[in-house]
Amino acid sequence: MVESKSLKLYLFSFRSHGDFHEDVVNTIMKDLVKLMDPKYIEVTGFFTPRGGISIFPYANYGRPGTKWEQLAEQRFATHE
Repeated sequence: MVESKSLKLYLFSFRSHGDFHEDVVNTIMKDLVKLMDPKYIEVTGFFTPRGGISIFPYANYGRPGTKWEQLAEQRFATHE
């Protein structure tokens, strides 16, 4: 799938990135979908608080036209 060192370096490349946390999570998910072509994937970001506000953006993907697409829609609708 993805080598752990490569994934770590990729994730660390976002440390000084100026995008919103939601955009970073969506970018990571889209890059992983492009790289691995998974049936289903979930990405959650756990960001340290700035100004006392923690944020945990979430994105998921299910391969279109399959049961995985329906699962992604269901999981997204019920995600907390």
